[in-house]
Amino acid sequence: MKPASPAAKPESLFYGWYVAFAALVLYFLSNGSAVTLPPVYYPVLIKEFHSNEQALPLAGVITLVTAGILSPFGGALIDRYGVKRLMCIGALMLAATLTAYGFAPSVGYIYVMHLGFAISLTCCGLFVSVTLLSNWFSTYRGTVIGLLVTGSSFAGALLPNVISRVISTSGWRWGYWLTAAVVWLLAVPLTLFVIRNRPADMGLFPDGRTPTQSLRNGSTRPQLPGMTLGEAVRTPVFYFLALGSAMIWYAILAMQSFFKLYLERDLKMTNEQAAFLLSLIFFFSVGGKFGFGFLADKKPKRTVMILTTALLAAGSLFLLTFSASGITTASALPQLVSFTVVFGLGFGGTFSMIQLMVQECFGPREIGRILGTVTFIDTLGAAAGIILTGTLRRQTGNYVAAFEIIVALSFLSLVNMYFVRPLPKHAEPSET
Repeated sequence: MKPASPAAKPESLFYGWYVAFAALVLYFLSNGSAVTLPPVYYPVLIKEFHSNEQALPLAGVITLVTAGILSPFGGALIDRYGVKRLMCIGALMLAATLTAYGFAPSVGYIYVMHLGFAISLTCCGLFVSVTLLSNWFSTYRGTVIGLLVTGSSFAGALLPNVISRVISTSGWRWGYWLTAAVVWLLAVPLTLFVIRNRPADMGLFPDGRTPTQSLRNGSTRPQLPGMTLGEAVRTPVFYFLALGSAMIWYAILAMQSFFKLYLERDLKMTNEQAAFLLSLIFFFSVGGKFGFGFLADKKPKRTVMILTTALLAAGSLFLLTFSASGITTASALPQLVSFTVVFGLGFGGTFSMIQLMVQECFGPREIGRILGTVTFIDTLGAAAGIILTGTLRRQTGNYVAAFEIIVALSFLSLVNMYFVRPLPKHAEPSET
């Protein structure tokens, strides 16, 4: 007797949810290891290698700029070969880089390791996972991508506290080796044995629909409306979206890289106190990412994008204290906690919505190439945030000017997002 087709068993769990779980785990570990955790190591590495605040954050710049340069190529490879091959390469590269990182003898060696991080992020980072899940989900795409991008927030909420304890008890090298072991034992097998490029590879349909439902929704054959990359870059919407998201990433990465250093070195907090406040930003971004991703399935995505950007801009104001004598950086604990709440929610929301707005504005036709190009522009903004914040801190001796720029760019990004409007004739038929 011929076995029943997976599509004929509606009572079983749709395989796309297993793919989504694997993508979430991989993104948790890749973004957590390559982007979130390095600033946690900065204080101890500065001491061990007799370095400074400007030199160590440069490692993060190397990761971001290299990943940004590679992103458009990654997008083209997705469109040509599919996501599974890239994600397998990325998971293996991440595991190998983390293992080798623990043997670092110098800052120069660390820079090389961050090139490895850049390759892993290109192959198994956010835009690759967004493309994967866009293949598997249509109706629930906003919710699923919102769930996916909570991976980096969970990493930020959990890993700094865990790794700071490992550093205190066993040393920073064991922090990297422990993370490498988790990648080898969890992320690599999930990528090799669970990830599939698209539902059609398993005789399934997006969202777990039955063949009859797919016929009703016009999904019996591939249908990829939308713009090519060449068409997209000739529209003003592309530049408003790319520049607005670059300014958002300037603010996010500047704070992610320097907030803990500011708390420890300027406000004289302990390592544990600073790590806890840093983790709060990511904790609240979890709600922002998933909550606003869910809201984007119910409300116009442009409206949600503007709301989340406004939250980010409002949160950035808590970095500064305004008085008759002038502007200073925030030092009161209630104000700092307020910053982590509001900025964290805005961070999470904008993070989710940038990915969704690319799909909303330009359609799925060349989503890999377009999202890869936007990611490249984003990473340039993020790199600029790290470089300029570190430079201003070293030149002025404080973070006042650096934080003022973060506030200004956050509000400018809000203005940019007002002009981002989906192009109706390129909208997906399934979306309303």
